[in-house]
Amino acid sequence: MAVEELVELKFRLADGSDIGPIKYSSSTTVGFLKEKIIAQWPKDKENGPKSVNDLKLINAGRILENNRTLMESRLPLTEVPGGVITMHVVVRPPLPDKNTDKLKDDAMKKGGCSCSIL
Repeated sequence: MAVEELVELKFRLADGSDIGPIKYSSSTTVGFLKEKIIAQWPKDKENGPKSVNDLKLINAGRILENNRTLMESRLPLTEVPGGVITMHVVVRPPLPDKNTDKLKDDAMKKGGCSCSIL
């Protein structure tokens, strides 16, 4: 029976802080990692991710796909045995609320200038 390889990862957030390092099995999916990141997201940070689709994980310049495992993603081996691999976390900005935008547009139509710049 083959021994499953463990990969030690830390996740670098946009402000330079980290989540981890934590060891994961090489059969762990990227989607599972994103779920763990959401669960461990620092409570004091604004605009945290709400779902797996709000996050992108980047390793060695590549965006990792949710349904692939760490092994399938072919993470680069670290130079030092037992070294930590750093993945960068990008949070998709929240999409504007369509109702709020419509209210702004309506307000501009009612009270805004109807001038044209030529």
